[in-house]
Amino acid sequence: MKIALLSCFYPYRGGIAQFNANLFNELSKRHDVRAINFSRQYPDILFPGRTQYVTPEDEAVPVASERLLDTVSPFSWIRVVRELKRWKPDVLILRYWMSWFAPAFGFICRRLRGKCRVIAILDNVVPHEKHFFDAPLTRYMLSGVDSCVTLCDEVGKDLVNLRPDMPHITLPHPLYNHFGEKMPREEAECRLGLKPGGKNLLFFGLIRDYKGLDILLEAFGMLGSEYRLIIAGEPYGSFDKYQKAIDENQNRERIYCFPEYIRDSEVKLYFSAADVTVLPYRSATQSGISTISSHFEVPMIVTDVGGLRETIGERGTGIVCPDVSPQTIAEAIRHFFGDEALKRKIADCILKEKERLSWSGFSSSLIDFIIDKTR
Repeated sequence: MKIALLSCFYPYRGGIAQFNANLFNELSKRHDVRAINFSRQYPDILFPGRTQYVTPEDEAVPVASERLLDTVSPFSWIRVVRELKRWKPDVLILRYWMSWFAPAFGFICRRLRGKCRVIAILDNVVPHEKHFFDAPLTRYMLSGVDSCVTLCDEVGKDLVNLRPDMPHITLPHPLYNHFGEKMPREEAECRLGLKPGGKNLLFFGLIRDYKGLDILLEAFGMLGSEYRLIIAGEPYGSFDKYQKAIDENQNRERIYCFPEYIRDSEVKLYFSAADVTVLPYRSATQSGISTISSHFEVPMIVTDVGGLRETIGERGTGIVCPDVSPQTIAEAIRHFFGDEALKRKIADCILKEKERLSWSGFSSSLIDFIIDKTR
């Protein structure tokens, strides 16, 4: 099968590009796959992080792609359409996570629909940070799509609310496994500057308002002296309010902060040192961080928002807090460390998830879905 993948790839950084690289590599084992990349993903002025691109320090693995699509240039949209019509793929798979991409993707999909199958993998239908124009733009994009793949049922519900007639399937996010294997805890703690013997909490990933780091900092201030908090990830926007909360926290001497993009080879340091990953999100769909945590066999404490109960609570890989509050998160942390039977049960469930959420399984199910919808 000839498959065109339209999304971001190397040299763009972050979880979306990493997902696409894994999918490209897996599909390429059995199919003729062509990666269509952005020449410009966002104008720099709209990007809240330090850089959109990998740096030499990131150690990201390149993926062969063609940088054809400029999201702000309709001339490039036309060029992508012409190139794909010339190549004649059997299926076009695009990755959609925010309405910024809807005009370009919608233009391309509407002109290719009928000439090949058009499948959208949806990270979000409703973005975490909402705008009045999200729904109409997403509808426009979906008007050129034959069917969709969602990564959790919560996104599937959002899709049904927006387009009840859209055929779709939910395929859980596979585990990221390209960060290497877990290292000895003592070595990881030493390299991060932690003394051994503490109860280590990890907040990992891009720091954005909806992810609730401020809530976790308040919860951490309620915990005893045996606990330590590791914060690792690049801030999207100013870190000042979090730094102020750290400086004013009564447990500030046990907060270890690494507010920077974590390159691939160093991800294992943080998860190898952690007892539990905490996701105190105010809103969510699925979480790529949870798949990294499961890969490294680290349990999770999450809030009951979006698809986190489905992807973590129902699978038994962590504790789901009933509400988004510092008090509830602090109590869940104490409960986790105080219940050895619970920790053993979670560890067993994580091992089962590692077997279930493989890239080969995801890719096979995706191809089966595409074939089924072409009959």
